[in-house]
Amino acid sequence: MHDIVIDGHKVAPGQELQINALIARLPTRTPINIPVFVSRSTKPGPTLLVMAGVHGDETNGIEIMRRVIMNHYHRPTKGSVIAIPVFNVYGFINQSRGLPDGKDLNRSFPGSKNGSLASRVAHFMTSEILPQVDFGIDFHTGGASHNNFPQVRGVFNTVKEMDLAKAFGAPFIIESPFRDKSLRKTAAKAGKSILVFEGGETLRLRKQVIDMGVSGLLRVMKYLGMREDAPAIDKPSVFLKTSTWVRAKHAGLHHANVRNGSKVERNQPLGLITDPYGQFEKIIKSPVSGYIIGINNYPVVNMGDALLHIGTE
Repeated sequence: MHDIVIDGHKVAPGQELQINALIARLPTRTPINIPVFVSRSTKPGPTLLVMAGVHGDETNGIEIMRRVIMNHYHRPTKGSVIAIPVFNVYGFINQSRGLPDGKDLNRSFPGSKNGSLASRVAHFMTSEILPQVDFGIDFHTGGASHNNFPQVRGVFNTVKEMDLAKAFGAPFIIESPFRDKSLRKTAAKAGKSILVFEGGETLRLRKQVIDMGVSGLLRVMKYLGMREDAPAIDKPSVFLKTSTWVRAKHAGLHHANVRNGSKVERNQPLGLITDPYGQFEKIIKSPVSGYIIGINNYPVVNMGDALLHIGTE
């Protein structure tokens, strides 16, 4: 077993270390460090990356990672775990998605040592972390007002990646194509499988999502032989090949009449759009049969706004 080296710090088998990797400084010269927790067993096994906070306002993933570290779940009986609870420290401090340069970190990979701030943070992951891992789980949260039902996303080009997703045990597994300049696509080019877990909405903690994320990680570690026990899966995941957004055909007040995670049929009424003056009500119908995997919780909507996300088998 070789040493893991991050930001010049070596972690040998059997060791555990918190590395505060210096990424940059604020204009006040205050250093911005990314805490990286490395825990290694003396027994050989895979190296698993678990991380959150690529978008600084996606707090459910950050809370999942906090609980993992607080309860020492990141300590494997075999192999190694690299845990990063808050990757985008800038965004977390400002309760924002991106970085001070206005860029989305997850559209800045593989990054550049001499590029923009987002590009430099991405470069740290690409050059220092990804080469040393075998698999990864990237914990995300839905966007502003968009509440995602717990789900695992991936491309699933290999049986191993699908097996990891099934082991995680989220209610839904969703085929999700790579996006240019994303962490997942960059990792795939390097031969690394990164699963994305999505759940909840930004700046709101949801117990169901957090509990699912922690349990899913423990199940993946057990599947990889990195721990001996993990919570049982309530029921097998539903695999969804495609998804579509139902968009508002009218502006007004959105009233959703379906629950997140529920099954719907084509042409089933999903809710209403009304005007604020009591003069019209327009029924929203499902264009397909499938499952509700995300709901826009904003009550006031404009034409074209995404209202409900439906996954299809």
